[in-house]
Amino acid sequence: MGNPRPKPERLAEKLLSIRQALGLSQTEMLRRLGLQEFMKHTRISEYELGIREPSLMTLLQYARAARVSTDVLIDDEMDLPARLRS
Repeated sequence: MGNPRPKPERLAEKLLSIRQALGLSQTEMLRRLGLQEFMKHTRISEYELGIREPSLMTLLQYARAARVSTDVLIDDEMDLPARLRS
């Protein structure tokens, strides 16, 4: 059935780093992203473990929370800033 689309290999690592840099629990991160009404905190865990990929709109919310471009999240060749601003 065709080839699967390529996935960013470092995305899970970056999402975990963002949450930790912001000093948030998974539940708090869900609230920070404004997604508490749509999913449970276990979804954040699934993103951080690479089990699931967030939607584009969720990636946008992560990028806004960390004040980085979505490119930084998606591009495996780009690193998160050494210090994230909350």
